Amino acid sequence: MNINSLFKKGNFDLQKTKSEKYNNILNSAGHVFAEYGFHKATISQIASQAGVADGTLYLYFKNKDDILLQYLNFKSDSVFSRMRAAVEAGKNAEDKLRRLIRCHLSEFQNDKDMAVIFRSEVRHFRDIETQIKDISKMYLELLSEIIEQGQIEGTMRQDLFAALAKRYILGGVENVISSWVFAGSRYDLESLADPLVDLFLTGIRG
Repeated sequence: MNINSLFKKGNFDLQKTKSEKYNNILNSAGHVFAEYGFHKATISQIASQAGVADGTLYLYFKNKDDILLQYLNFKSDSVFSRMRAAVEAGKNAEDKLRRLIRCHLSEFQNDKDMAVIFRSEVRHFRDIETQIKDISKMYLELLSEIIEQGQIEGTMRQDLFAALAKRYILGGVENVISSWVFAGSRYDLESLADPLVDLFLTGIRG
């Protein structure tokens, strides 16, 4: 193995270690924020949870606010990429909607810390309001694609007020997640996906 190969391998290993440490700190921060609340959580608690020195956090983050902001970016990017993949795997508009809602609920059920932070903490911070709007916008764009396909396929009403329908769906899913968090996650959140979609598609009329 020549010196260039050794250098490349060493650089890759270093970047991998940095990435692993960064992800570990973010996940640890999520646990601390979820348990104590953002305002009561401290840098020392996050560092202790991550198994690193307090000063190590400042190699990656400016302050506690920056940790929360990067945590939201990190989680949003990974979750949304899986949502997009779930939708793309759907056979038709209804299948895509079911896959999207199922993925949405599954992601939050599998990461309760994230669910607590998004539902209990995020809404109170005006500094990250723009970012939350951006996340919602991406989600609503996915719903727009699904609704448009459904109208083309003839499975969704042509006279549907799409802007209202999208917010109705997003609001319904968010409310279900909020209820699950506040109930102590005592039941299977993902199992509510199909009943939710059935309600979206057929309404409550007898």
